[in-house]
Amino acid sequence: MRQYQTFELSFTGPVPAGSWSRPDLQAVFTNGNISRTVKGFYDGEGRYAVRFLPEIPGTWRWQVSGLFTVSGEEVCEPAAPGDHGLVKAVGTHFEHQDGAFFYPFGTTVYALASQDDALVEQTLESLASAPFNKVRMCVFPKHYDYNHNEPPFYAFEKCPDGSWDTGRPNLAFWHRFEAILDRIGALGIQVDLILFHPYDRWGFSGLPQAGNLEYLDNLLRRLAAKPYIWWSLANEYDLTHKTLAEWEEIEEYVAANDPFGHLISNHNCMCLWDASRPNITHASIQTKALTEVPRWIREYGKPVIIDECCYEGNLEHFWGSISAAEMVRRFWRVAASGGYCTHGETFLSDDEILWWARGGRLKGESPARIAFLREIIESLPGPLEPGEGGFLDLAQMEESALEAFLATQPEDFANFVRPFAASIRRMDPVTRALHLAGEHVWEARRGEEVYLWYYDLQQYGKQLLRLPADSAYRVELIDPWNMTRETLLESASGETWITLPGRDNLAVLAMQI
Repeated sequence: MRQYQTFELSFTGPVPAGSWSRPDLQAVFTNGNISRTVKGFYDGEGRYAVRFLPEIPGTWRWQVSGLFTVSGEEVCEPAAPGDHGLVKAVGTHFEHQDGAFFYPFGTTVYALASQDDALVEQTLESLASAPFNKVRMCVFPKHYDYNHNEPPFYAFEKCPDGSWDTGRPNLAFWHRFEAILDRIGALGIQVDLILFHPYDRWGFSGLPQAGNLEYLDNLLRRLAAKPYIWWSLANEYDLTHKTLAEWEEIEEYVAANDPFGHLISNHNCMCLWDASRPNITHASIQTKALTEVPRWIREYGKPVIIDECCYEGNLEHFWGSISAAEMVRRFWRVAASGGYCTHGETFLSDDEILWWARGGRLKGESPARIAFLREIIESLPGPLEPGEGGFLDLAQMEESALEAFLATQPEDFANFVRPFAASIRRMDPVTRALHLAGEHVWEARRGEEVYLWYYDLQQYGKQLLRLPADSAYRVELIDPWNMTRETLLESASGETWITLPGRDNLAVLAMQI
């Protein structure tokens, strides 16, 4: 047993008489005042297993009950170098269990596990050299444009009437699926595992709710002890035929039956899932309205990931045809809002192997620039929070909070902001959102240590930086596309004018020295 690594006990017994998904097998693991109860699963050919994820070193005592009655103990060694434990939401950002920051730079390969072995190998090879540390992928196969292949295996056996028997997991599927997941995890990549989705011709999206929960029970028994897993309840939950009550039951079931507390989100097409719900650890959002990211961060008090901002590619669909430059802009807009963004790629191909659905090879120009951004973000002393933004962003603040902030600012700036604030408060919410979207300032900060401005479409010749007067900052000009960094000022304090080259898609980073 080793801290943050999956530990397994196995037993031999008769084939289950009832559901293979829910054998009567559980174990309690105890170390000091920490106790975890886990459920076991049937793994075929008379083999049963119980999996556990130790979060602290020391002696863990265990007691197995149900089909088998046995007890024992195991000494858990401290974590191996590079093992940091589960990723958890801490405030509006992510940390591993050992306190190491985690900055998600994700990609999307929805139907990876439904491809043949050769394509899976090629995709894993691509991921090994890509800048991504999170991948969104589905359990079930996907039926959609450019994604029509049959999977090698299905998750369940079939009943005599042709329906899926969720009480009889197809063990060939689950063994292969776990092997793929483990190889992704070994690359240091988190798997944002999508449990349901609407793009289906096989009947998985139409399972009765009892079948949904039985499927989840087996999945959680098998996978909850994996240290690199996140639970995404769905891709585009609002396009499925499930009711809101059914989704809430699924959310509660996953949270209640995961003994280790993995991250949980639910991804939307149009209607955002309520990320303020207690079981939801972070917001997973599909949108192009990136100016809303700071507001969502403040509203939810949780991390916000734009898991779908459209895809770099050349499809006939609007969502799959943005340029590499625009993908890079969207990553920077989100990063300069205190949030996180996810990549995808959809280039036309005669073999219909498109990365976003099936994997293969990355073809776009954005991954190298995303790697550049990731290097910058990970070099900072810690994660960024939304900044105050421009005066129109400030004007959305509650009057008391705005006045408290303006009291710290020069009088001419405060007098400039107040009439705008009064005007904006008179607008209806839709008009206000539309108006402010065109005037948004992309700004993030970490306390008084770091300030980041992304100038997006503006091609400024100069800008005024408002930095604390009692600290000194090194100011850099960053070119996100050409991947260059240039020091503008070795030491700056207070209100400081900087000269800029008068072209768009540039950023400025000020770091305390």
